[in-house]
Amino acid sequence: MSRVVLAMSGGVDSSVAAHLLKQAGHEVIGVFMRHGEASASACRIQSDDATDTNPLGLPVLGGISPSASTGKRADHKQGCCSATDAADARRVAMSMDIPFYSLDLQEDFRKIVDYFVDDYLNARTPNPCVKCNHWIKFGKLFDYADGVDADYVATGHYARISETASGRQLHRGLDDSKDQSYALFGIGRERLSRMMLPVGDYEKSRIREIAASLGLGVSEKKDSQEICFVTDGHHSDFVKSRRPEMVGATAGEIVTIDGRVVGEHDGFEAFTVGQRKGLGVALGKPHFVVRIEPETRRVVLGDAADLLAPGLQADQANWLIDPSDLPEQVSVQIRYNGRPHAAQVELDAADASRFEVKFTEPQKAVAPGQAAVVYDGDRVLGGGWIVCPTVD
Repeated sequence: MSRVVLAMSGGVDSSVAAHLLKQAGHEVIGVFMRHGEASASACRIQSDDATDTNPLGLPVLGGISPSASTGKRADHKQGCCSATDAADARRVAMSMDIPFYSLDLQEDFRKIVDYFVDDYLNARTPNPCVKCNHWIKFGKLFDYADGVDADYVATGHYARISETASGRQLHRGLDDSKDQSYALFGIGRERLSRMMLPVGDYEKSRIREIAASLGLGVSEKKDSQEICFVTDGHHSDFVKSRRPEMVGATAGEIVTIDGRVVGEHDGFEAFTVGQRKGLGVALGKPHFVVRIEPETRRVVLGDAADLLAPGLQADQANWLIDPSDLPEQVSVQIRYNGRPHAAQVELDAADASRFEVKFTEPQKAVAPGQAAVVYDGDRVLGGGWIVCPTVD
């Protein structure tokens, strides 16, 4: 029997993942990762003389072990990981007789928040959820798993791990509309052998059916949609609150692609490439943000055709294969909710962490700061972070 550390968020996916793992005969340890901006430390570390209710000497959420009373449902929102989510996860774990513990990762999560803020102030469009998967969910959670001699780390992501003669591979989830493989491209190749993704072989509707059949109270819980730590207002307000010294320093002109000044803005961190609404100017026909210039502080607008780019340059690549084995024809996905597009990838001759993508057909809204993930069919080969679109 394998010991598996499972990230439990209190949602339907990780809750059903716990059931599927137990059904397969694994020893499951549920872990709630508390990393909300507003949350105070809600766990304590057991002393060396751990009791039978906590035989692994792990952090316990609010001092509650799986055998204790659930108490009242908490409803105080604490950033991205609310007390309600923690209570939901704990109740699910208790119903399955799974040990349930909490990690206080606020210090580690500040790295994610700083990245988010800094990218916007450098005229890039960050993807904190992808970074969180790389640095925390499949970073710190592996460290935790090593500390308790766990064989595997599991999550409720909609992606699949495939066993082949040459090793494990990462693939898109069976439910294409919920696929999350894009967000996992940065996982270290060596960690694929210890990853489990139990819900990746199911349609989301089936996962909800399983949750309902088990009587889990989370079966109809809504999926998380927004940036978890920006709980109120616009993301630019959050950026300003984190860097008050930058208020006004990024303000500038709104110009058309031919250089005509058509307005002013309070800070380019409020804009992203491809944005159409909320531009603050009326030009008689739809315009889009086609470029943000941090040097001049200009937000450049154009029409839909101006958004098209034949390719892109990327860096900080992570490859799940030997990069020399990249196929000549691949597909590349450039946004979380997008689709992969036919392309060729050319590696930098001196540095395989840098590469250029040439699309078969030009693609719109190639945003610096987003991930460019490379696929061969439904297999994830790796990817990197977009530096800039290329031009003809």
